[in-house]
Amino acid sequence: MTHSAVVSFDDEPLILVNSQDEVLGHEEKHPCHNGMGMLHRAFSIFIFNSRGELLIQQRSEQKRLWPMFWANTCCSHPRRGEETPSAADRRLREELSMKAELQYVYKFEYQATFGELGSENELCWVFVGRSDDAADLNLNEVNELRYISPEDLDAEMETNPEKFTPWLKMEWKKLRTEYWHQVEALN
Repeated sequence: MTHSAVVSFDDEPLILVNSQDEVLGHEEKHPCHNGMGMLHRAFSIFIFNSRGELLIQQRSEQKRLWPMFWANTCCSHPRRGEETPSAADRRLREELSMKAELQYVYKFEYQATFGELGSENELCWVFVGRSDDAADLNLNEVNELRYISPEDLDAEMETNPEKFTPWLKMEWKKLRTEYWHQVEALN
């Protein structure tokens, strides 16, 4: 199933932070992604099914940054006054109509530029979870979904790295090399 509720807005207030994840203020989403970007809080979610496959999404062609690139299950930003775990639960429902008990794994800072269109400059919280819920994708956010085995994703990233978002490549490598025990513990 699909739906097309509008859940992302250029003027939504994001949380500006420093490298220690301390709140410095708030700014609308659009200017946060201009030029080299302004460091803001974000999150990425990795949902695995009971067979251990990861649900990945191809970003909507409407996305300003990295449209039609493959990314992790879901990613976004907490808004002003919103706690990051609550924002992750909200966004999983908004984009995919899914629920999962999310476990925080780690956070990291990165900056990535997408040509002249802007940049991600984020302090990103990474969550993992398990769900066999059928996804109902939001066409404003997601073009396509698919499950993939960890080994097949490793191979695809090696063969065609240009098809994947920079944050997925960074997060997946760290999950596979440092935090895989937390993924395996989801069973």
